Amino acid sequence: MYEAFYGLRERPFDLTTNPRFLLLTGKHREALSNLQYGLMSRRGLTLLVGEAGTGKTTLVQATIQGFERQGAKIAYLNNPTLTRGEFYEFLAGAFELDHTAAQSKVQLLRALEAKLGERRAAGILSGLILDEVQALPDELLEEVRLLANIETPTDKLLPIVLAGQPELADRLNQPSLRQLKQRVALRCYLQALDARETAEYIAGRIRVAGGNSVLVFTRQAVEAVFEGSGGIPRLISVICDNALISGFAADRRPVSRDIVDDVCRDFDLRGDKKQQSLPAPAVVAAAIPQPVPAAAHAESARSTTPAKGLPGKSLFEHFTVRRRFSLF
Repeated sequence: MYEAFYGLRERPFDLTTNPRFLLLTGKHREALSNLQYGLMSRRGLTLLVGEAGTGKTTLVQATIQGFERQGAKIAYLNNPTLTRGEFYEFLAGAFELDHTAAQSKVQLLRALEAKLGERRAAGILSGLILDEVQALPDELLEEVRLLANIETPTDKLLPIVLAGQPELADRLNQPSLRQLKQRVALRCYLQALDARETAEYIAGRIRVAGGNSVLVFTRQAVEAVFEGSGGIPRLISVICDNALISGFAADRRPVSRDIVDDVCRDFDLRGDKKQQSLPAPAVVAAAIPQPVPAAAHAESARSTTPAKGLPGKSLFEHFTVRRRFSLF
């Protein structure tokens, strides 16, 4: 709805895991390298840990796409709340096993080992990636451990990636899961973005969507996004998307700090950020493009009628900046 108003080809802040919008900060690049190396070198278990919204699933999707372009077969499960029988069904389907393989664990393991051996001989990489593993029942974590045992004398036939929130690391410290923890060959952690990375995240997404960040957000608005989100990419996207909707409704371009502040208040994104130290102005200024010239601001302020060719703009004219639009 607001794309043409801000000179965008598409919405830059949708809550999807589109690898096109992946920002490779130093932390994300290191994590991506660990995932790629863990699968390519067949290291057994690789652990990816990060708070909710830090970009784990987007990294996983980027990893899968990269390997599949090279002919690899990567099975991906992002809904781990399954029974043991349903987990067997998933494995049988994901690895293209005969439908009878899921009828018993013995048949499944025999068929899976044979399939993995065939692919290995043909030079085809196989892998398994499980997302949201902090919700995986203990009985299925034990099944994962047994899958990690499928190997030849020189190779793991099924490298596995476990991605989850910090509770996953805590669970692996339980005595009952010590054998699984011992099989973790690589660990990587995703943390929240700092002020510079937040600015790069916003500018990068706008650039991919075909826009110019200088014309979309002021530097002060980006500072407010960082303060409200704490550097969590998912929250950054939520704030920015709602700020663009509000700015579009109010005919404001670029989006200013007061609009972002209203969004953060409406989403109650201030109370838990009080203890976070704010970035030095010089750091933020270096990461965020300079604002548009004053003349451009004045011209935007004088514009009180919708731009031509913006269908649906009149629908928003009676809303205030403070109004949130949950329908998007």
